[in-house]
Amino acid sequence: MLSLLLDAAWMTLGLALASLVGGMVLALAFSAAELSKQRALVWPVATLTTLIRGLPELLVVLFIYFGSTQVLFLITGEYVEFSPFACGVLALSLLFASYATQTLRAALNAVPTGQRLAAQALGLGKGHTFFRIVLPQAWRHALPGLGNQWLVLLKDTALVSLIGVNEMMRQAQMASASTYQPFTWYAAAALIYLAISLVSEFGLKQASRYTRRYGG
Repeated sequence: MLSLLLDAAWMTLGLALASLVGGMVLALAFSAAELSKQRALVWPVATLTTLIRGLPELLVVLFIYFGSTQVLFLITGEYVEFSPFACGVLALSLLFASYATQTLRAALNAVPTGQRLAAQALGLGKGHTFFRIVLPQAWRHALPGLGNQWLVLLKDTALVSLIGVNEMMRQAQMASASTYQPFTWYAAAALIYLAISLVSEFGLKQASRYTRRYGG
């Protein structure tokens, strides 16, 4: 049973990391859209992030899992069941991005305008300026907030157990049901969550120290 719980812990960590990568990509795209001057980009993104933040996380997971199947059925007339893991990653990525977008937008606004003007005076393109000059400086401001959101994301992985992903909470539940020792297995899961969180906090402190070193 313990080996199964450890395997589920790796599944939880993989789910969280995949959602982090997907969420960061979405957050960068959403932040760029909200900072743009085109209303056709600003309003849809603002509406989507507001909607996601206004719903319970569990409902977002359920809507993505069951809604994707329903939408495809309405379009094609065929019933296709999507991977619970893929739906879980998508749901958690959207949840992470909806909050991280605000953090990144504030961090990007914190970079002095003179940095962009200087890059423009040197003839650098907007893309080069954003990825090579503005974004590296914005990380220093964004990292504390993103670190907290990563810890929240790690705990939110427990939600996808309801759609069939064999992550740590689901495995702990099955182990407690078969052994009639719920406290033992839930306590073991709690210790693993705590260990991952402590390692994450240590890594975030080191990353924050590194960005301050070069951030002035």
